[in-house]
Amino acid sequence: MRRFALSLCASPQDAEDAAQEALIILYRKIGTLRATGALASWMFRIVRNECLRQVRRLVPRGGDDVEAEPEAAAAPSAEEAVLHRLEVERIAAAVCALPPDQRQVLIMRDVQGLPGKAVAHSLGLSNAAMKSRLHRARAVLRHSLTTDRTVARPVGEEP
Repeated sequence: MRRFALSLCASPQDAEDAAQEALIILYRKIGTLRATGALASWMFRIVRNECLRQVRRLVPRGGDDVEAEPEAAAAPSAEEAVLHRLEVERIAAAVCALPPDQRQVLIMRDVQGLPGKAVAHSLGLSNAAMKSRLHRARAVLRHSLTTDRTVARPVGEEP
């Protein structure tokens, strides 16, 4: 669970927090689980939801990085930082807007980098069904990000 959280969270501390929160939720709600074979996918879903909850908070954790770089030229400008943050928010919102089944496959396959067969097995899907969901998720995400791109592009920048 911790390794999965590390692949989704911005920092090891956030991953630790998400994994601990997921274990607490799992402990509290284990009685609601109906099928024993679904335990692994349920655990991954809880961890993923905790990581997404942390992303939504968007607490800036970059303060230590800025202090570590003494040269002002190496640090991004305030405008670049704001644009980067807007881009991160836009991508997070687009991923969160995906249907849960597509979002889960996309995160496990593209973010975590799990092999397709492992994703299909952990979700209880056939390989073809997993590929279909992944294809649909990528298409919806691509469409969402390209239609919304003009909002995040700086003035005067060419497409």
